[in-house]
Amino acid sequence: MRRPVARKLSVLAVSAAVVSVSAAAPPGASAAGIEKVPVAVGYGGAVSSVDADASAAGIEVLRKGGNAVDAAVATAAALGVTEPYSAGIGGGGYFVSYDAESRTVRTIDGRETAPLSAGPGLFTENGTAIPFAEAVSSGLSVGTPGTPATWQQALDRWGSRSLATVLKPAERLARDGFTVDDTFRSQTAANETRFRYFPDTAELFLPGGRLPAVGSTFKNPDLARTYAELARKGVGTLYRGALADDIVDTVNKPPVDPASGWRARPGDLTAKDLARYRALAQAPSRTSYRGLGVYSMAPSSSGGTTVGEALNILENTDLSRADEVRYLHRFIEASRIAFADRGRWVGDPAFEDVPTRQLLSQRYADSRACLIKDDAVLTSPVAPGDPRDPASCDARGTAAPTTYEGDSTTHLTTADKWGNVVSYTLTIEQTGGSGITVPGRGFLLNNELTDFSFTPANPAAHDPNLPGPGKRPRSSMAPTIVLDQRGKPVVALGSPGGATIITTVLQTLTGFLDRGLPLVDAIAAPRASQRNAALTELEPGLYDSPLRARLEAIGHSFRSNPEIGAATGVQRLPDGRWLAAAEKTRRGGGSAMVVRP
Repeated sequence: MRRPVARKLSVLAVSAAVVSVSAAAPPGASAAGIEKVPVAVGYGGAVSSVDADASAAGIEVLRKGGNAVDAAVATAAALGVTEPYSAGIGGGGYFVSYDAESRTVRTIDGRETAPLSAGPGLFTENGTAIPFAEAVSSGLSVGTPGTPATWQQALDRWGSRSLATVLKPAERLARDGFTVDDTFRSQTAANETRFRYFPDTAELFLPGGRLPAVGSTFKNPDLARTYAELARKGVGTLYRGALADDIVDTVNKPPVDPASGWRARPGDLTAKDLARYRALAQAPSRTSYRGLGVYSMAPSSSGGTTVGEALNILENTDLSRADEVRYLHRFIEASRIAFADRGRWVGDPAFEDVPTRQLLSQRYADSRACLIKDDAVLTSPVAPGDPRDPASCDARGTAAPTTYEGDSTTHLTTADKWGNVVSYTLTIEQTGGSGITVPGRGFLLNNELTDFSFTPANPAAHDPNLPGPGKRPRSSMAPTIVLDQRGKPVVALGSPGGATIITTVLQTLTGFLDRGLPLVDAIAAPRASQRNAALTELEPGLYDSPLRARLEAIGHSFRSNPEIGAATGVQRLPDGRWLAAAEKTRRGGGSAMVVRP
């Protein structure tokens, strides 16, 4: 991708209902005064993220000749400034990249890793799981960050600009500040109590001891200096230099305000843990759906296998002709089954024998799809099948509930004038991560190790997601790129939301590919999320609608969830333009931009 060749791409026909709206900041300018728009159409490349300043950073890099990979790193770095409770250099993620010249999809696993001292009992005392709240805001929950290594590897392999160049917009944004919006203030307020446990966090995110006011300018000079150091010295300083030392000290001796009374459990992260970290280049997960190639993240993420299996289960149902009740019923049941298999089979492949190819086989999906009936609902937890030896209506394993996973994270999608595309999901886990800021460095550390099962989900069943030395906790992140039969992009998308990422990506894909919704409307549609649990979560647009009663008549049970996910995506239109799409209202709405409207 370093010297891309321009290619004219075409995709499936899209609805004429698409509205051409665009916004982008001029090079070097802040997007603080620009109204967020959920859809933008034009040429030269596109960026979609949750934040206008971040999208503008990516557009700035594209306008200066950078490619989609360069723009993705620039956007992610800016999100580390404006969305610091969801992402940043203290976390990790998964990077999915399409190269237009070779028409191939490549991925990077930048997931955080457990310390080498970690064992299955990392989060237990005397055989009992420690309270989740104690684990979250502690050094014990912090894994070795993978985001900086991901950025460097992506740029080295497929980028056309240096790390120093693509960090410039984010460094400027951290130094000069951004405008506080309702979402940033409300997320700060939700974390205020635990932020006050840690003096460096309180000093940064509660300036003057108060919540940041909506409309005020928030600056992070420490992060600006950290970005400048990474630009000057390279990301090696985070894994082997002074910054690495600061991270180790902070994890192992969390700087707590004694007056708070909080007991922050120490971690056991060492210089060796950081020095041995590697972001992993690996093949994507792949399945075929309606004749299209669906590419995503293979394990350690469960996103690609679980979305892919659910799509395969739905393959033989004509969702385009199904009424809304049958569509949602089939979507819910396919999700339920796929999550049952995820819980049994998916973990870090360096530690677990994950049958990725078999989980994504149509033969296995068909053996599970026959469990679905149009007039009845499966009882959760559904037992897993055996993808290595499929049997008709397979459910031979021991059922286990789905374990908890934090619902923060952020997603961005980029494309360039050469036809390259990136779908990138990154996180520090829970909103606000561990709550611990590295002193003088301006960023929060993740609490990603809480994505491990604290104890087996069911003691009678094998749990592939228990902690281990250097192990990557299972993730649900599902950055996805769909290609047509000629190997050209149809759509790329992804979402935050913990385990709801999988159902959000699945529902958005089926809404767009099967139901004929314009991409922005497929993203905006009210969501359902079933994760092999007794209750399916519904957003208000479904929970408060007559559809709920009709689904309950079949046997479904529901609970309300005010907001599920916050997706972004890009689409290549038949005339060669890019369409960028983001949320209309979730998380305050997203920001879609193109280089030339």
